[in-house]
Amino acid sequence: MPRYQDLYDAVVDGDAKTAKSATERLLQQGVDAGELLSDALIPAMDEVGRRFECNEYFVPELLIAARAMKAAMELIRPKLAATGVQPVATVVIGTVKGDLHDIGKNLVAAMLEGGGFAVHDLGVDVPPERFVGAVQEKKPEILAMSALLTTTMPAMRETIQALIAAGIRDQVKVIVGGAPVTESFARDIGADGYSDTASAAVQLARRLVGK
Repeated sequence: MPRYQDLYDAVVDGDAKTAKSATERLLQQGVDAGELLSDALIPAMDEVGRRFECNEYFVPELLIAARAMKAAMELIRPKLAATGVQPVATVVIGTVKGDLHDIGKNLVAAMLEGGGFAVHDLGVDVPPERFVGAVQEKKPEILAMSALLTTTMPAMRETIQALIAAGIRDQVKVIVGGAPVTESFARDIGADGYSDTASAAVQLARRLVGK
């Protein structure tokens, strides 16, 4: 870790400028991009998640840490692709139809990417058929849906039903979250998992893909 301490600290502290410069320096020194991801960025985001769970960090700290991680990932991602480094798994994520809230979804997406997942973010107000199309195209291991309004929660059930109708429900693990969503609701609609925080979503995703 000492070699990557500056990068690790920059992400944990939410210092995007330092995260970018540290990443540039390390890559110029010939450090493997996959090593930076596994030995600096993933541990840093795990630490951010731990601090959030312990109430040492709150949503603003998560947001700036995610921004710092993204600054580093912008430089690392092309290197990973060029060297064929495989992600932990692939995730398709989006906020369900009728719901325009994206802060929670963005946090989960950032935490997942920081945890080594390849993330395809469909944005907000995503109808069931678009989720289905993304699963068919991207072949993700996990589909993550977010809702912040009780009135849009039924769209999660509709999406799962659409996956069943398309014959692909058994090809992907479905996880759900958002302020009004509960574990019992997740079970009721046939989801594979539920998380109430962004950091917990990463742990859930890892369990579901056996990592």
